[in-house]
Amino acid sequence: MSSASIPAGTPEYRRLMTVLFIGVFMAALDTAIIAPAIPALREAFHIDNRRVGLVMIAFILASLSSTAPLASLGDRYGRRPVYLLSISLFALGSLIIALAPTFWAVVAGRVVQGIGGGGIIPTASAVIADALPPKERGRALGLIGATYGMAFVLGPPLAGVVMVTLSWHWIFLANLPIAAYVLFLGVRALPVQTRSGVLPALDWRGIVVLFLLLASLVASATRVLDDMTGVALWPMTLGAMVVLFPLFLWVEKRAAQPLIPISIFANRQLSLTYFLTLGAGFGMGSVIFLTSIATLAYGVAREHAGFVLLPMVVCSIFGSMGAGRLLNRLGARTLIVSGFALLAVGYGASAFTHFGLWGFLVATMPVGLGVGVVVSGALRTIAIEEAPLAYRGTAQGLINICTSIGTLLAAAAIGAVADFSGHGAAGFSVAYEVVAVLMAVMLLLALGLRKNGAVLKTASA
Repeated sequence: MSSASIPAGTPEYRRLMTVLFIGVFMAALDTAIIAPAIPALREAFHIDNRRVGLVMIAFILASLSSTAPLASLGDRYGRRPVYLLSISLFALGSLIIALAPTFWAVVAGRVVQGIGGGGIIPTASAVIADALPPKERGRALGLIGATYGMAFVLGPPLAGVVMVTLSWHWIFLANLPIAAYVLFLGVRALPVQTRSGVLPALDWRGIVVLFLLLASLVASATRVLDDMTGVALWPMTLGAMVVLFPLFLWVEKRAAQPLIPISIFANRQLSLTYFLTLGAGFGMGSVIFLTSIATLAYGVAREHAGFVLLPMVVCSIFGSMGAGRLLNRLGARTLIVSGFALLAVGYGASAFTHFGLWGFLVATMPVGLGVGVVVSGALRTIAIEEAPLAYRGTAQGLINICTSIGTLLAAAAIGAVADFSGHGAAGFSVAYEVVAVLMAVMLLLALGLRKNGAVLKTASA
């Protein structure tokens, strides 16, 4: 499968970047604005907190489960149809939610949205790898990370304005004209890839087992089944994971064209990259409970807690953009080590509550910079350079899966450590000390990456 390289600065380049970044921004924005809409959904459908949590869980599970199959389809049939399909599914899910007569229709719409969202970012990253000159990839992938940061800054206030002036339905209806524009421009801008030969059948067994494995992971991390039934089912879901993981490996080793080729993990750099991506996801997910420190230790009102993180989010945007620009000059290894160092320092300082609120605000700034660096283009660039060309999309999909799993683990682990260590701010202080140590461990592991590998390969391309 091949596609021609598009020179930077040309009209074709600008159209392609517009299609990719608007699509990514739409998916990221919807992830950011759903939280402010939760109270409105709860009131509109007269449901309790347990049930409304399914709005988030359904999206997470659908997104995780669809990422690898859609990435694999992109490797088989080309990125263009898969990206357009993903955008279409995201728009369809948005329409279903906006017109939903019942809460379960909202959940169904979130599933469709999640399926589409699972394909947007890895496919966009693979398009960048296929279509852009090597020296432009790092900057473009860094901008994708910055796009996520912008979405999380703009999402909550935009959701508030929409719900005050219109209704929660328009949060989702707004996706329709955006998606229509992306589809219209995408048909012209996305490169067409050619393939040859007869392809093996799709790995349906791998898709089914992977879905069950991820469903068990989500159920264990979120305790959603425990909350819905009032019974502690997480030991059963953990046991299911223990059984399903080796089963998945067995299925993939015997597939004619596996969903996730196990052979790529023989590459030490790739294996280390995916483990570091888990750590990056954990570092990103750890942001969730920083507002708890602000409210419990410094008396910030809950309705104002989100504003406390604005300096961190702004730093995250600058971290992503700066990392993208510096990638070719410094190399992926240097950036990843620096990113985890910033996270270790930031989370460690955030754990000490005697610095006061202003000290806490300053401590969150290296957290933002670190998140921006580790989720920018550095890890994705290693996956692009190290993965076989035939599995480039799959390699990008695994980056997304590992990031999401790390985020889930962070949410579950920090809450558990905080509850175990004590109530209130003291428990969260201990939890963030643990997070700082984990980020330091990731820093040490990142030293095992090939030094300036991205620079050397880019220069020789």
